Amino acid sequence: MNPVRKNCDLSPSAIERFRETIYQHYRKQGRILPWRLTRDPYKILVSELMLQQTQAERVVAKYESFLRDFPNFTTLSGARLKNVLEAWHGLGYNKRALALKRIAQIVGTKFDGKLPSDYATLVELPGVGRTTACAIRAFAFDAPEVFIETNIRAVFIHAFFAHAEGVKDDEIYPFVECTLDRSNPRVWYYALMDYGVMLKKTFKNPSRQSAHHKKQAPFKRSNRQLRGQILALIVTHPDMTEIELLRRLTADPDLILRNLKKLEEEGFFKRQQTKFVIG
Repeated sequence: MNPVRKNCDLSPSAIERFRETIYQHYRKQGRILPWRLTRDPYKILVSELMLQQTQAERVVAKYESFLRDFPNFTTLSGARLKNVLEAWHGLGYNKRALALKRIAQIVGTKFDGKLPSDYATLVELPGVGRTTACAIRAFAFDAPEVFIETNIRAVFIHAFFAHAEGVKDDEIYPFVECTLDRSNPRVWYYALMDYGVMLKKTFKNPSRQSAHHKKQAPFKRSNRQLRGQILALIVTHPDMTEIELLRRLTADPDLILRNLKKLEEEGFFKRQQTKFVIG
């Protein structure tokens, strides 16, 4: 195994060659995605939360229909959570929809309806961690942030850690920083992501060499699937009771009840006597 370089020791000419490789691919095969056609911070926020743990192809149709229903922070803030969850249905990870609704309310009450641009504020918003905050700043505000997501990770492992295993993100960050096109971070990151998508289709996924790589557990029969089924029944059947829910689902009743309790604690619904009420 070749030794892994801990710091970016690339020469200016090597950086230029690397950038040109990425940009050349982007000029020829860059993806046209709807969230790339806007600089509206609200629309960028929606796309970034939708893209968390979800492939771009699945997000496209849902993104456009969601924005038709909730075109700005004001409409999303004032919408019923039930309607937001209905619009989100099919994307999974429903906590992201709940987070978006809460962000809209925060932006309306604390920031006069405008999404803050500073990292410290963004990273504290519901459902927005370090990577998402940096991505929003890069794509909505052209900030030269340094961040890694799955496709970006694949590019840097392929280019600079080809013979290494267990590569940590802390080892990759110096390369992301020193090669960053600070004059146009928005397009640079789009180009990196598209190159990473190509690599995963053309080669053995370089991300498998990452210390952070985890094979996603099957969705079928998972607790995540059960949570989605529970919430879908409550959203689509306003008169649903706990007894009826237990009758309709084939999972272990104790597991269903535990998930119900967790979903209620997370703020998806409140109980009123025997029924579930979504705001």
